[in-house]
Amino acid sequence: MNIAVLTGGLSTERDVAITSGAKISTALREKGHNVVLIDVFMGYEKECTPEKLFSDNADLIDCNGVSENIPDINAVKAEREDKSDCFLGKNVIEICRCADITFFALHGGEGENGKLQATFDILGIKYTGADFLGAALAMDKGITKALFEQHKILTPKGEIFNKYDSTQDWNYFPCVIKPCSGGSSVGISKAENREQFEKALADAFKYEDSIVVEQFINGREFSVGILGNEVLPPIEIIPTTGFYDYKSKYQAGLTIEECPAKITKREDKTLRESALKAFKVLHLNAYARIDFILDENGDAYCLEANTLPGMTPTSLLPQEAEAVGMDYNELCEKIVELSLNK
Repeated sequence: MNIAVLTGGLSTERDVAITSGAKISTALREKGHNVVLIDVFMGYEKECTPEKLFSDNADLIDCNGVSENIPDINAVKAEREDKSDCFLGKNVIEICRCADITFFALHGGEGENGKLQATFDILGIKYTGADFLGAALAMDKGITKALFEQHKILTPKGEIFNKYDSTQDWNYFPCVIKPCSGGSSVGISKAENREQFEKALADAFKYEDSIVVEQFINGREFSVGILGNEVLPPIEIIPTTGFYDYKSKYQAGLTIEECPAKITKREDKTLRESALKAFKVLHLNAYARIDFILDENGDAYCLEANTLPGMTPTSLLPQEAEAVGMDYNELCEKIVELSLNK
């Protein structure tokens, strides 16, 4: 098949996306596919013959890995040759239309909030992962929380605040503050008191105008991947720094991950059943990853769903797939297969 791997973009998770995209491209080529790797924002400025790019297995973007620092998006915008503010770079649509399917190696922003999915639906371009509705529902943590509560999926109690709302009535500590539509723990903080809370609010509002504040659940952190109708073994995430932030997620050696996790049969069953229910409630399909906190009573608090899970060398979904005998290359091809049949 001809497969376009669409990566990059303008979210704070840009570097993560590019690292995922490069690895996915290599995997799909090793499975015998013709692959073009392209940045959704930068596009391809030269004269374009998509068929030739696929026959050449062209990489149209360089991958430098994930640094400790969040990307400077204004600097990225300044690098674009045509200086356009259009999210879709030159020749992106032409290349994707020439492909049998486009693999979305994107994280955050327009790559994951349903807008790109809806655009591709209108253009008749097949793509991997959730459709526009599922992506939009899962991207907004406020909507996700409301749906979880409506369908009796255990989730931490919380509230949504906009930039100019009063937050004086919030008096539950410790708590967690996070941007409503962010990812990779960008802008997330834990507050033990009012002073820390005010600082965390200011930090979160740098990224978005809406934030989620929720009770802190003391427990162990887990994630559960789903491939089609198959629920993968839960993986436990143990940050050596004490908090699973952006740096801990993508810098090797800062987090210990155990899969299959060392939990009881009851806890395993609770996590898997809750993950599958969340997957269905959010109208997801093909694949996703659902995040949890498991408290000392064995109760699984569902935090959020990731509709385009990371596929970097330190990412969780590939480790879960490996636990059931599926290597990275097979996982990438399985995602393509599930997405073609959704």
